Parts: sequence; C-alpha cells; structure tokens
Amino acid sequence: MKLRQSQANGLLLLAAFIWGTSYTMIKTATAAGMPASLLNGIRGLIFLILVTTFFHKQIRQMTKVEFKLGLAIGFFYFCVIEFQTTGLKYTTPSNSAFLTASYVVIVPFVSWVILHKKPALKAYFSTFLCLFGMMILTGVLENGFQLHIGDALTIAAAGFCSLQIVFLEYATSKTRPMVIAFMTALFQTIFCFGSSILFENHNYATIDWPQALLPVILLGVFASFVAQTLQIVGQRYTDSISAGLILMLESLFASVISVSLGIEELTLQLLVGGGIIFISLIMSQFNFTWLINYLIASHRKAHHAFITNAKHRH
Repeated sequence: MKLRQSQANGLLLLAAFIWGTSYTMIKTATAAGMPASLLNGIRGLIFLILVTTFFHKQIRQMTKVEFKLGLAIGFFYFCVIEFQTTGLKYTTPSNSAFLTASYVVIVPFVSWVILHKKPALKAYFSTFLCLFGMMILTGVLENGFQLHIGDALTIAAAGFCSLQIVFLEYATSKTRPMVIAFMTALFQTIFCFGSSILFENHNYATIDWPQALLPVILLGVFASFVAQTLQIVGQRYTDSISAGLILMLESLFASVISVSLGIEELTLQLLVGGGIIFISLIMSQFNFTWLINYLIASHRKAHHAFITNAKHRH
C-alpha cells in the first residue's frame, strides 16, 4: 500500500510524539530505581519479540552483509540508549531531548569523515548556533564550564546517534529495514542484560517494580517497536528534509510534556537555550536555496515593474 506524502508525514509526526513522551517514561523508571542497562534490556526484549513475531519471514532470509551491518548499527544504538538513559538520572527530560537532538548538526561532519561527503556551508553556522544554545541550556555561560554528568552523557549519546544514522544511510541499499531492526533489538537485549548482570545486580533489590514496570513495557512496545516501524514506513514516502524537520519535534514534545506534568519548571534558561538549539536544528535541515532564488526573482520582478511604470509616466 502506497501512502501520500501527507499521510507519511502524519506517521512521522506520531513517531516524534511517541519518542517525545519516552523521556518522561525513562525518567519515571529510573526514579523508581531501575538501572539503565536492565531497563534497556527489558525494553529490547519486548522489541525483539514483537519484531520477530511480525517480520520473521524477512529475518529468516538474513544475509551476511545484513548481519555485519546490523551488528555495527546495533552497537551504536546500544551506546545511544545506555548513555541517554544513564544521563536522564542526572538531568531533566527537556535537557536530554534537546541535547540528544543535536545529532542533527553532528551528522554532516561524521558523514564527511566516514563517507567523504563534505558538509554544506550552512552546517558550520548551525553547529555554532547549536553549541551556543547548549551553553545556555546547560548553564555553562552562567556558571562557567562545569558540565553536569547527565548533560555530558547525553551529548555522548548524540555523538553515537550520529554514527548510527550515517551507518544506516550507508546500509540503506544493502539491507532490509526490518532485518536491521531485528539485529538492533537482538544486540540491545543481549548486551544490556549482560551489562546489567555484571555491573548492576547489586541494585536489583532496591527497584520499585510496581512503579517501574509499566513505563518500561510502554517504552518497549511504543518507543521501540511502534515508533521505529512508523519511521521506517513514513520515510519511504516523504523527502528527507520533511522527515528531519518533523522528527525534530520530538525535543519540543518532550519539553512540553515534562513541564505539563510538573517534572520540571519552565525556566528562561530552558526557553532560550532550547529555542536556540531548535532553530539551529531547523537551519541544518532546511534548504534555503529556493528562498534565496525566490527573493532574487521577486526583486528582479519588482525592479522590472518599477522601470516599466517609470517609462509609462514619461
């Protein structure tokens, strides 16, 4: 079934909304004593069961190339969720969302190093603007360079997220999306549970399971399986610029939901820093060539009309 672009954009908007709510759910689970690796292991297991149930025919036909690329992408995704989840213990959902979304301005430079695709000139300006927004959001300008551990871990997550996206771009023509989704879920499940058993087992007794379990199940079903599937389907029927702009609304949704639920306060630092980061993300995705051409054409048309009217008056 082929979708219209408006329908595809609707799927992406729903995915962005689901991911925006996930920051609050992660914060709730970690506040209940759920360690990061155990949370992500349970979430990965749910994702793995669902993707295997619905796409087992594709998975059984996995090629060696898909297996290798799936391992690499799965490793990067594992790093993203581990750093992001751990960081959320020490920072707010809004900070986490905006800082994670900064991968948008990191991707062009990672792509330059790995795929030798030189970034456009606008990438340099949007990166500078994003860094400036980060400095305001994290309090660096006000308190000096004393980056909180939660914010630092989230920035590291954004770096690994950019690596994952670049490898996904490289793998597009060589793999099937749901096979990569399976490998990602498998890697997440094995390594998160392994990490948890080795390093977090002493925390298991302090977990408030009634409070933590529901958010983790919702994360596995909706933030992992449903949202990932919506993104894969949606991006097949829309352009990359529209997809990037819509998915960036994830950070806005996360901030609005967190403030609405009283998890954090709406501060001037959040408004200004988050706003600057959001503008930089839009600049990095938006193609201004058509706007420049339109302004030039409008100027020429106005100038021509002025000359014509001047001749008529004389």
